[in-house]
Amino acid sequence: MRAEDGGGPIRVVLADDEAMLRRGLRVLLEADGTIRVVAEAGNGDELLAAVRAHRVDVALIDVQMPGKDGLTALRTLTALADAPVAAVLTTFDLDDYVADALRFGARGFLLKDAEPAMLVRAVHDLAAGGAVLDPRITARLLPRFRSATDNVHEMQLVRGLSGRERQVLQLLADGRSNADIGVRLGLTEATVKSYVSTVLSKLGAQNRVQAALIAQRVAGDFR
Repeated sequence: MRAEDGGGPIRVVLADDEAMLRRGLRVLLEADGTIRVVAEAGNGDELLAAVRAHRVDVALIDVQMPGKDGLTALRTLTALADAPVAAVLTTFDLDDYVADALRFGARGFLLKDAEPAMLVRAVHDLAAGGAVLDPRITARLLPRFRSATDNVHEMQLVRGLSGRERQVLQLLADGRSNADIGVRLGLTEATVKSYVSTVLSKLGAQNRVQAALIAQRVAGDFR
C-alpha cells in the first residue's frame, strides 16, 4: 500500500554519485509530505543493496555512476521480485543508453534540473503505475527513434486503434496511471489494464514509455 491509495508515504531511493544533488532532491521530494526518501546510493552496488534492505516503491537512477553504473544496476533491479518502478535521472546529454534503459525496464526519463513540482508529480505518477517523460527529453528522444522507425507504418497502426483505444493511448502518453485513466474515461482499472495491453500489442510496443513515444511521434494523427 502506498500514499496513492492511503497506505503511507511513497518510498523512494535516490541513486546519483553527486551527494549535493541527492540532498537537494531529498529535500524537495520530502517537502511534499507524501514522499519519503528511504535511502541514497552513490553507485549501482549501493542502489541494489538499498533496494534489498528497504521496501521501495520508486527508484530514481543516474545512469553514469562510478563502479557499477546505473544501467547495469537497472538491469538487475528490474529482475528482482517486488522491484520498484525505476526512472532514469539524466541531463540533456542523452547517449545510446536510452534504448537499453527502456529495454531493461525504465518507466521514464527525468531531467535533473526539472521543476520541483514536476519531479514530485513524476514520483506520484510512477508509484501509481504511470510512465513519465520530461517534455524536454521527449523532444530529444523523438528524432533519435524516428530515424530507426517507419512513421508511416506507425500512423497506420494508430489509425487501426479503436476510438477508445486512442483515448487510452493519449492518456498513457500523458503519463497517466491505469487508475487515473479509469477515472477520466469512466472505466474500471481492470478494463483499462486490458485496453493498455491491447494498445501495446497493436503498436508493437514493449512498454508504456515506447507507446508514449509512438503517440508523440504521430500526435497529429489522432489528437
